[in-house]
Amino acid sequence: MPHPLSRIIHQLKREPSRTGSIVITVFGDAIVPRGGSVWLGTLLAFFEMLDIEGGVVRTAMSRLATDGWLERCRVGRNSFYRLARKGRQTFDAATRHIYDPPPPDWTGRFELLLIGAGEDRDASREALKNAGFGSPLPGVWVAPSGVPVPEEASGAIRLEVSAEDDSGRRLLRESWPLQRTADAYLKFMKTFEPLRGWIARQDAIPDADAFTARILLIHHYRRVVLRDPLLPAALLPQNWPGRAARELCGDIYRGLLPTSEQWLDRNATSETGPLPKAGKELARRFAET
Repeated sequence: MPHPLSRIIHQLKREPSRTGSIVITVFGDAIVPRGGSVWLGTLLAFFEMLDIEGGVVRTAMSRLATDGWLERCRVGRNSFYRLARKGRQTFDAATRHIYDPPPPDWTGRFELLLIGAGEDRDASREALKNAGFGSPLPGVWVAPSGVPVPEEASGAIRLEVSAEDDSGRRLLRESWPLQRTADAYLKFMKTFEPLRGWIARQDAIPDADAFTARILLIHHYRRVVLRDPLLPAALLPQNWPGRAARELCGDIYRGLLPTSEQWLDRNATSETGPLPKAGKELARRFAET
């Protein structure tokens, strides 16, 4: 395994176990575009490349199914998994947040949501954070107008407010930890920049390495970008690293995509056989328009 990739795997193993989170990355990034269902054995083969034991993977899959993220189907002695309704809704919102182009110019207005005491605050809070909303006060959530409101918060009181002056920047400072997000982007770029150089130097990349690198790239990137409200440039600090991180991620992703798909062609199956080919939307990921 090449040095930049082995170093990233070594770093992953020093962190608290994130097997369940990586499973969600695999489904969202690679399985849903190719039909949505995959054999447990395919997942075990992938995690073996990360030196993560099968028992750990099975435990993570069971927990994700119990929590409503995955559904299991048995065919004979084989288990197959797909995203449950809850997982698919979250994935659809996350897909737009991760892969779509940056937002257009800001209109100067914010969406303000008020979550009542009777709402399921825990579910609403997590969904709103993943959708890019910030919270300056308990029960109050804010995002630039146009950000979709997740289903979990559909019962909230919705207001639209204007904040085109210093009060708008104050609202930003109190709603999102922008410096923490900037630091996370810088760490992401430091970790993955060597991988871009490695890809550029290779005539051919083994498909197993390409798929592993692709999943770890998106796993790390989504942990940052899903906490980023993707604010218009006019509202961000100078030298904001989010755009550079997206460019780096897109360059690496496009470099890995064709070969990583070959690993799925050779190794991934569903209950009906080999996974179908992905649609055109996969090739449009990280496009600028």
